[in-house]
Amino acid sequence: MSNILAGLFEHHSDYKKLESDLENSGIPSSDYIVYLNSEASNAQYLASVAVKDNDQVDSVRSIFSQNAVIKTYLFENMSIDQANYDTIKKYIDARNRAEIHNSPDIKIKTASDGMNSEVKF
Repeated sequence: MSNILAGLFEHHSDYKKLESDLENSGIPSSDYIVYLNSEASNAQYLASVAVKDNDQVDSVRSIFSQNAVIKTYLFENMSIDQANYDTIKKYIDARNRAEIHNSPDIKIKTASDGMNSEVKF
């Protein structure tokens, strides 16, 4: 069974260029899916590619990077037939909820000495 590498792309990136880059690298159109939002003309889009080994994962990640990917997700033991939009989105949402995000720098205020017994009234 193959793995699925999914990527979320920037608003300004062109999905047609991504498709041609994938096909020029030897990935047939039956091994990838581009999910488009039909309501907006310049919206973010998501793409899933079936990958078989680590070399192919690196190759597809490189293609994704050239096409303004925001973030990639690797789903193991999933075929392209199982990679429908709802399933991929559900897995991405679950991973994002489980991820520990960096918190802003926190300054811890320590207790000061305050008043002591040497204070005279």
